[in-house]
Amino acid sequence: MHPVDFASIDLNLLKLLDALLKEGGVTRAGQRLGLSQPAASRALARLRTLLGDPLLVRTTHGQELTPRALALAEPLERLLSGVRDIVAPEDFDPATLQGRFTLASMDHLSTLVVPGLVTRLARLAPLVGVDVLPARGDNVDLVARGDADVAIGRFDADRLPANMHRRALYEETLVCVLRHDHPALDHPWTRDTFLSLSHVATTITGDGPGLVDDMLARQGLARRIVVRLPQFLTAPMVVAESDVVAVLPARLARRMAGPLSLAVRDVPLDLPGFTLSMIWHARTHRDRAGAWLRDAVSAVVDEREEERQPPIVGSSASTPGSRLAKRSKAR
Repeated sequence: MHPVDFASIDLNLLKLLDALLKEGGVTRAGQRLGLSQPAASRALARLRTLLGDPLLVRTTHGQELTPRALALAEPLERLLSGVRDIVAPEDFDPATLQGRFTLASMDHLSTLVVPGLVTRLARLAPLVGVDVLPARGDNVDLVARGDADVAIGRFDADRLPANMHRRALYEETLVCVLRHDHPALDHPWTRDTFLSLSHVATTITGDGPGLVDDMLARQGLARRIVVRLPQFLTAPMVVAESDVVAVLPARLARRMAGPLSLAVRDVPLDLPGFTLSMIWHARTHRDRAGAWLRDAVSAVVDEREEERQPPIVGSSASTPGSRLAKRSKAR
């Protein structure tokens, strides 16, 4: 076999070979490719030199392909099919997609997103599984390393690396949860009432101040924290069995209030809302499977947003009179 300089190969010659195999003659092959008869003949001469075979010969029955040319038909079709997949891939069909998607998220966000995502995968992409990774800080590093396809959380766009893409999912606020028969509910729900209670605090690392404590510190105030947790889902369970109060994202609080018989109140502080977002790396930005996953996550969140949510009771609805009235009706 003679050595081949791949850098010098004209891939258009392979298109000519494909046309020769389909048409059986150089003139018709040229016409198939839009080449004049002289141009097709010159290209065939170059192809013969490249492959070391005449490829097409004259016989008493006309032009015939050589055994070498016929043997190249199958590998050439595979090669050209691969090229077509690269430059013009077939329409994406999630039903035929196989593999696993990996998400990085805080526990409460997984609770809000993953059930709906699993249902959506079962219906539209049944051959795909999903892995949810434990939270590691803000999870940006997991996405950067390729360990996670997407991460869901609170990300400030101006602090993300330049190679990260971000899509806002929804706006969130913080609320308070107490057990349904907590004594504090017999008093006006004010900042002083809030600060007089024992608190469970949740942070990503399980230590250090959070948003609430930072704001209180700026006002020269503090709350009594009796439990610190790295998981949001544990907090409402602690609240349900004790006198502590927890500050949680509103959507999680609403979801847990019914099953755990919790009362949901606003936070009697001037706390700003924040945006929950999804991030992914630039290297997967144009990947069609990755894009489908991101659209699926967004669709699940949108469906959650459309669900009717009970109103959060503020301080005006938490007076002792209204609380006692509710108890009288219960009796």
